[in-house]
Amino acid sequence: MTMPLEELQRTMCAAVMQPLTADEDMQPRDTTGRWSGRAMDEVASGFIAPNDRLTAFERLEIYNRQYWFRIQSAFHEDFPALRAVVGSDRFEALMNAYLAQHPSRSFTLRNLGSKLCDWLAENPGYAGRRLTLALDVARVEWAYIEAFDSAERRSLNDEEVAAVNGDSRLALQPHLQLLALSYPADDLVLDMHQREQRETSEAGTRPELEDEEESTPIRLRKRPTWLAVHRSDFSVYYKRLSAPEYRVLTTLREGKTLAEALDAGFTGSRLSATTQLSRVREWFAAWAQLGWICIPE
Repeated sequence: MTMPLEELQRTMCAAVMQPLTADEDMQPRDTTGRWSGRAMDEVASGFIAPNDRLTAFERLEIYNRQYWFRIQSAFHEDFPALRAVVGSDRFEALMNAYLAQHPSRSFTLRNLGSKLCDWLAENPGYAGRRLTLALDVARVEWAYIEAFDSAERRSLNDEEVAAVNGDSRLALQPHLQLLALSYPADDLVLDMHQREQRETSEAGTRPELEDEEESTPIRLRKRPTWLAVHRSDFSVYYKRLSAPEYRVLTTLREGKTLAEALDAGFTGSRLSATTQLSRVREWFAAWAQLGWICIPE
């Protein structure tokens, strides 16, 4: 009996996306429940024909392996600093567990790690003793991805900036990511991404991953850090913020007025009014130059 095209596509997708065994082979039996635990060679025979060299199971296994090898490779490329923090063995376990719960649901692998930070917070055992640092690093690495290809809207021109007052409601560029971290994790992420790019460039392709992270412990002192991750001229940059500047920007992003944002930024501050005004002028000059501020839609 001929299988309808949509059913064939769904069946193939479910089989290909089924996690591999520890030896990177296709599971001998269904583990998803879709086929009630039936043997996968029997399942494969239902919609794949064998040829003179390979059985239906072996033909399906090729696609099953290549699907997982591709998304694992993409995950490695997106989170090299997280791998350095938790170590290669723990990273492999973390990656496979995460991808089993959150498989690719998009036409682009760009979204593969979109739920990683929340998932890792809910499954702390995969990060070991470095959970806080691992979460900070994962957030910075995901912010890089968001900043790289999120939308960019027209920023305020000089006349519009001059017209801003306390009642103004301002929007921030969609690509601007604001992070409050427990560690200066941007230093580590920048170092690891530059190393990855350098090794890839030298090899002409992504190099085989080694275990040097296991023998070189990551030492990073805990220090509250406020960070902006943003895009300019098709490149992503990190900019450290002061705590008040971070609070002002996050309050603006919530849709509050500029006056409300400044109140939130300087709550409890011992700075004089003159110093506060000077800081605000410096911030706005930098934000305007970087094009961070735009009119709300």
